[in-house]
Amino acid sequence: MTHTSTPDRKVHQGRNVKRFREMMGIKQDALAADLGDDWNQQKISLLEQKETIDPTLLQQVSAALKIPAEAIQNFDEEQAVNVIANTFGDYAFNYGTMHVHPIDKLVQLHEEKIALYERMLKEKDEMMARLEGLIGKK
Repeated sequence: MTHTSTPDRKVHQGRNVKRFREMMGIKQDALAADLGDDWNQQKISLLEQKETIDPTLLQQVSAALKIPAEAIQNFDEEQAVNVIANTFGDYAFNYGTMHVHPIDKLVQLHEEKIALYERMLKEKDEMMARLEGLIGKK
């Protein structure tokens, strides 16, 4: 069964700013400095609590983070978790048909989760490199 996103679901843009900032290892102070003299760590903290960010400010923040504004606007953690859960669910179903000891099955599932997580991290790193390459070409 496939789930489609509901138009009522709100993406929390401030939380996404925080996620992307942390993924890139940027501290709130550093982001504040990139945004200008009017900014400080406390203002970044407040910004990261906002569900919706003014489009002009969102453009400035995305430029400072060197990511497209659309990434902040569209990243939906719940959808990402659903994709991962469905993937794990598929693995669990496939392993459920095998005749293995329950502990072996758990170890096998755990190893698959680790492998999936490592692939996701690698894909994130590759995406960041591609984004940096695109930004560098401008």
